[in-house]
Amino acid sequence: MMTPCVQPDKNHLWHWLFVLGLMLSLLCLPLSAKQLSSEQIDEILYHIHTYYVEDLPLSHVKKDNFSELLTQLDDYSKFLDEHELEALFSAANGRYTGLGIEVEEVEDGVVIVDTLPGSPAEAAGIEGGDKLLAINTHDVKRKSIAEVSKLLREAQFSTIQLTVERANTEVTLALRRQEITLRSVSSQLLPGGIGYVLLSSFNNHSYHDIARHISMLNSHLGAPLKGLIIDLRDNPGGTLNSAVAISDLFLQSGTIVSTRGRFYDANQRFFAAQGDILNGAPMLVLINEQSASAAEILAGALQDNSRALILGNRSYGKGSVQSLIPIGNGTTALKLTTARYFTPSGQSIEGTGIQPDVIFSKQVLLELDKDAIMAGEKKVRLTFVANLDKHWQEAEQLLQNHNLQQ
Repeated sequence: MMTPCVQPDKNHLWHWLFVLGLMLSLLCLPLSAKQLSSEQIDEILYHIHTYYVEDLPLSHVKKDNFSELLTQLDDYSKFLDEHELEALFSAANGRYTGLGIEVEEVEDGVVIVDTLPGSPAEAAGIEGGDKLLAINTHDVKRKSIAEVSKLLREAQFSTIQLTVERANTEVTLALRRQEITLRSVSSQLLPGGIGYVLLSSFNNHSYHDIARHISMLNSHLGAPLKGLIIDLRDNPGGTLNSAVAISDLFLQSGTIVSTRGRFYDANQRFFAAQGDILNGAPMLVLINEQSASAAEILAGALQDNSRALILGNRSYGKGSVQSLIPIGNGTTALKLTTARYFTPSGQSIEGTGIQPDVIFSKQVLLELDKDAIMAGEKKVRLTFVANLDKHWQEAEQLLQNHNLQQ
């Protein structure tokens, strides 16, 4: 059985929601053929020949040349060992075991950008801007994220000592790994009866969480929302099923997305069922160059069905679908690109992304800071609404024109 997932290669994104500890599914190092049995290599070769999105010549491949074959696949296709596979499932279910740190790789090392709410890192006092210097007794200055990840994963002690540089001072903090629940959805009620939903990723709970947040916003307002803003900026994606289900919340009919590949089941078209959770209220969707994969499916579906006005900058452009294919007894898997996906209008997003209806300058995007909006400050909320206010009429006209054409 193959399970579709849609995830971007974060080596090409500026920031990483980095699962320091176990979640290494997007950081797989090159696999040596010596690590696999002859039977496993035969099985993997069969799956690549049968399911890979492109037809690769495999007749010349020798088992001692297997690692070279893997380099011919795209960046998203990888062999996952049992730790990486477990981490991928955990992320899809909105949880992982780790420290809860968002980091960025810079020229001379790794810098902590933020901590997750309720995480060990937050409890220990890790702060955004801290630069990693050491993990336990290991110096990590000038190390890559992959190297830092490996050290953390292999740490033998339950308590991990992180030494960071903060304001030219070295600080050492003790952290213990724990299971963290990832909250992919948060919301705010804005002036004028406008709802704001921040969707940070797509996991198996995101569909129900968005529906629940919209219901909460309606309750707080005491009436149906007058409009909804969905913020997909910096959203790296997630599962295909989640993207389709969330798109369907707002669409009465029409195509959501289609996929195309070499084998029969890779060619699918997903349709919306009748029923719009907003009852036709206008929508604005914010995207940027780091909105990828499942975020692009949602933005493309709402744009092509004239359901929402898309604002911001052109998205990342990750338009391929990966399937998880169990290998051997199922404790390992091949994450293989099996299809490309296309928006309802037939546009491929691979390498091109979603072009917004309204392009925002960097200055405008800075004024629409999502963290400040979620902080709930009245001045920030008013400024945010003022920046977007002129676009509601355009979103309403888009809806009216679409309804007239039906």
